[in-house]
Amino acid sequence: MKQFLFTALMWLAFFNPAQSQQLKSPNGKFVMEFSLQNDGTPSYSLNYKNKAVVKPSKLGLELKNDKKSLLNDFTIIDSKATTFDENWKPVWGEVASIRNHYNELAVTLNQKETERQIVIRFRLFDDGLGFRYEFPSQKNLTYFVIKEERTQFAMTGDHTAFWIPGDYDTQEYDYTTSKLSEIRGLAEKAKTANVSQTSFSLTGVQTSLMLKTADGLYINLHEAALIDYSCMHLNLDDKTMVFESWLTPDAKGDKGYMQAPHHSPWRTIIASDDAREILASKMTLNLNDPNKIEDTSWIKPVKYVGVWWEMITGKSSWAYTDEFPTVQLGVTDFSKAKPNGKHGANNANVKKYIDFAAKHGFDAVLVEGWNEGWEDWFGHSKDYVFDFLTPYPDFDVKGLHEYAKSKGVKMMMHHETSGSVRNYERHMDKAYQFMKDNGYDAVKSGYVGSIIENGGNHYNQFMNNHYQFAIEKAADYKIMVNAHEAVRPTGIARTYPNLIGNEAARGTEYQSFGGSKPNHVTVLPFTRLVGGPMDYTPGIFEMDLSKMNKDNNSHVNSTIANQLALYVTMYSPLQMAADTPENYDRFPDAFQFIKDVAVDWSDSKYLEAEPGQYVTVARKAKVTNNWFIGNVNGDTSRTSTIKFDFLEKGKKYEATIYADAKDAHYKTNPQAYTIRKMTVTNKSKLAQLSAPGGGYAISIVEIKK
Repeated sequence: MKQFLFTALMWLAFFNPAQSQQLKSPNGKFVMEFSLQNDGTPSYSLNYKNKAVVKPSKLGLELKNDKKSLLNDFTIIDSKATTFDENWKPVWGEVASIRNHYNELAVTLNQKETERQIVIRFRLFDDGLGFRYEFPSQKNLTYFVIKEERTQFAMTGDHTAFWIPGDYDTQEYDYTTSKLSEIRGLAEKAKTANVSQTSFSLTGVQTSLMLKTADGLYINLHEAALIDYSCMHLNLDDKTMVFESWLTPDAKGDKGYMQAPHHSPWRTIIASDDAREILASKMTLNLNDPNKIEDTSWIKPVKYVGVWWEMITGKSSWAYTDEFPTVQLGVTDFSKAKPNGKHGANNANVKKYIDFAAKHGFDAVLVEGWNEGWEDWFGHSKDYVFDFLTPYPDFDVKGLHEYAKSKGVKMMMHHETSGSVRNYERHMDKAYQFMKDNGYDAVKSGYVGSIIENGGNHYNQFMNNHYQFAIEKAADYKIMVNAHEAVRPTGIARTYPNLIGNEAARGTEYQSFGGSKPNHVTVLPFTRLVGGPMDYTPGIFEMDLSKMNKDNNSHVNSTIANQLALYVTMYSPLQMAADTPENYDRFPDAFQFIKDVAVDWSDSKYLEAEPGQYVTVARKAKVTNNWFIGNVNGDTSRTSTIKFDFLEKGKKYEATIYADAKDAHYKTNPQAYTIRKMTVTNKSKLAQLSAPGGGYAISIVEIKK
């Protein structure tokens, strides 16, 4: 008994709220400090190489209809420090093996007045910090509603930020680069029109948020493992430079319905004095649970073409007829309708894409607008909008499947929900079974427009649960998912690797809706791609879209060389050659790179990186061991200088360089490029000009003796 009392007293002394507890990263460069403030409010801070990354910041949650909430009056009753180190192999990825190495501190807090307990779990990696709230099973905290999570990230100064406005319904904005203090004044200008958007604050921004300090420290704020919880935004107090979490509400304003035991997603802080290390970080993946799909043999990276860009540009339409102002599925008789002559998903056109895919070695063909209902699919809060089963008269599901199969090509399904998620869930089993019956292994799902159920938003807890349900249900049918307009990814693809793609950002389609900033693709790897791969749909060769549709005056703000580089810099196991066959046939020598480039990698090297300015990446293909390099450039001309020291010693390689011509420019001369070959070894260097909005792409093949 004396020994027990002595031990207990020692623990009590150790857990004096006035004292802090430190956690160091395995390499010792990061130090996290946890403490309780005088009123029992949890607080943490983070240093990197003896520099403050996050100043002391409060932690806690405000509960609905709860006078006490989970904000203060806590004492520490337990603390456990552990370490973990493993190597795991992703089903697909940027590298063949990932090290998951962290030191952990789990602090159990007791709220004195309510006798409620929470655990705050910290994991400190060599690339940053993850932490989350955990709610153990207990009699005084069972069901509760989150009014707001009060997690703070106190910045050390008026950093440069690469941001998009906080919004409950869309992430499809161009990035703005500014000081934190300038966000308020730029917020309205930073918002561009979208079919569904709901902002909440003039200083609200979305994660993944990229920051750079005046002394050259790069900081990324995001979240990992967003499961059964609301998506987190950040709201800035621009007087104190403190960000606070801001969860996405439902229609009633509630931000989370919880039942203990439960936990929040991880809040993540990745930091380095080298921008390349932000891009190389695998911390977001490591904070997710291991793969839950036992047999992954059916999950395969995909390179595809599709009946899509011609619709986006307005050359073709999704709808079959212009005769029907309204459609009722099962009632409207399309067999008697007059075709509009613009419908893209017709048998002859789809066969053209299948032939093109077969000729050039692509895996699949995506077809949008194949199913009945596109005549009045949008803007009517229509519940029974699609059945995901019934094709238009000019789309022969079985015939096209057999034709594609004879050519060694897969068909890729398209499911647009128009925001009617109840309808999608109503049809999901039949829709997925229909896919399997007709040889479809992958689906591109869409959530265009406002969510019609209860007036909810795209990123609240209910919708996040729906997206997760769709992924898990798809896994039951051995179907891969590429979700568009869904919540941004947070590394869940580690747990469910059938999630092979997401949009969740401003993609190539916006080049047809007025254009994107020429440096957009130099920001996305630091922001959107931190959570997982993006179906960016690159590969546009015709930048003057009036040549596709005389009524479309948009310009693609990119050079052809930049478009090629995106297949390397914008990592994804799902890559589309998005332009039309006709435009690729005009530039067969440049198209060769898209044909050659891999979609699955055994190694990746980040050679150059500066957010908003340039990104240069080298990747080694899994199957062939060929290397590919991509460089994307921002607004101003620049000479990129790289070394080939990642190549194997003693071997020679042939490098084919697809580069901007000297007079190339994203606006005035985007189709000017050069192609040259040179022999390289691991001692070789390259200085290559990148035009404004330009870049270069290189394929590297070993020269066999």
